[in-house]
Amino acid sequence: MNTLLCAALAGLSLAQPAYKADWESLDKRPNPQWFEDAKFGIFIHWGVYSVPAWGPKERYSEWYWHDMQDKDGETWKFHEATYGADFTYQDFAPMFRAEMYNPKDWASVFKRSGAKYVVLTSKHHEGFCLWPDPNNWNWNAVDIGPHRDLAGDLVEAVRAEGLRMGFYYSFYEWFNPLYKSDVNRYVDQYMLPQLKDLVERYKPDLVWPDGEWEHPSSVWRSEEFLAWLFNESSAPRDVAVNDRWGKECRENHGGFGTPEYQHRSNGRLSSAGLFEECQGMGMSFGYNRNESAENYRSTEKLLELLVNTVSRGGNLLLDIGPTADGRIPEIMEQRLLEMGEWLAVNGEAIYGADRWEKAPELEKVRFTQKDGAVYAICLGWPGEKLAFPNVTGAKAAEASMLGLDGPLAAAVDADTVSVTIPALTPDKLPCRHVWVVKLTLK
Repeated sequence: MNTLLCAALAGLSLAQPAYKADWESLDKRPNPQWFEDAKFGIFIHWGVYSVPAWGPKERYSEWYWHDMQDKDGETWKFHEATYGADFTYQDFAPMFRAEMYNPKDWASVFKRSGAKYVVLTSKHHEGFCLWPDPNNWNWNAVDIGPHRDLAGDLVEAVRAEGLRMGFYYSFYEWFNPLYKSDVNRYVDQYMLPQLKDLVERYKPDLVWPDGEWEHPSSVWRSEEFLAWLFNESSAPRDVAVNDRWGKECRENHGGFGTPEYQHRSNGRLSSAGLFEECQGMGMSFGYNRNESAENYRSTEKLLELLVNTVSRGGNLLLDIGPTADGRIPEIMEQRLLEMGEWLAVNGEAIYGADRWEKAPELEKVRFTQKDGAVYAICLGWPGEKLAFPNVTGAKAAEASMLGLDGPLAAAVDADTVSVTIPALTPDKLPCRHVWVVKLTLK
């Protein structure tokens, strides 16, 4: 009996591959299938910076404390005029109360948006933690401000909706005295214990570090952490990770690249279709009261961003910036719900889809493929006919439009595949923006 038990445990051990604490080994780990299939996630920037909630229109508002240091800059001028020169950034913490925070409502919105996972900023570069971090006395959401485990409450609500939950975590902190004086002690005595505490408490499905750019991964001990995460931690075995593990790592090491507003999108990971584009609806991640409605992209433009990203093989991590009292701003909620309406009709062309390697380049059409079908995603109404080059040498085609009953007439010759699009009045359209034609090429 003991021999059989030992053999079974040995077999279980062999089924769980061990990763060594070096990039050669770690980079062999594939992205989990759930992440590859999800395609759409929600990013949340929320913290003490949500109280002033201000930045220049082309600047991230979550950098408020950092930008206050420039006494000739716009942020300091705003701060001095609004709060006074003697009002410190730390004075905002008691004002970050989250008194209207309802994580079940948030999770319901995320579910209805069609997103499959959520990534919360557990700690930004300001160092304020949204969980009761024992390493960070009086600079976390339980000790001051909300007096509540904001992260833990959201984990529970998001998972109750059937979505995956992950955490953003900043390696560095702008003004942490230990970081500024001795980075090795900071990593050993503060950062790694803090990050491991976050993982062990909440068992995230995704770990999304940032703030890594001042030091190589050897200083952050990222290889050591990842080997622990994959082999020993309480995180799911299919935990996903990004590429922000050291100043040499972006696009080179980790599970997926993280182009930000489409920066750094041509490296090894992105070129292989292993990337996650992260953007806000405007130009800030944290809520910025200085942005007006015209600074927010329309639902149509956000859907184009999603489609452009997925057609290149990536995921879209679309950010919202809640208010200090815990509300999702109405304009952001509206955009998410309208994206969900579109995905309810057209999600077949998005979830679990891959880029179509043979896709022709057309100005207003993007392509994905899945299970033998090709999806032509039209960024504008295609008119009477949708036509594109016969790149596969197909002899025939079957076509339909997602959200409409019945087939569409399709014709194929040596050079072109063309689909006849029915004339529809606006009330008969399957959706308001971005239409999808499904094709089986034979």
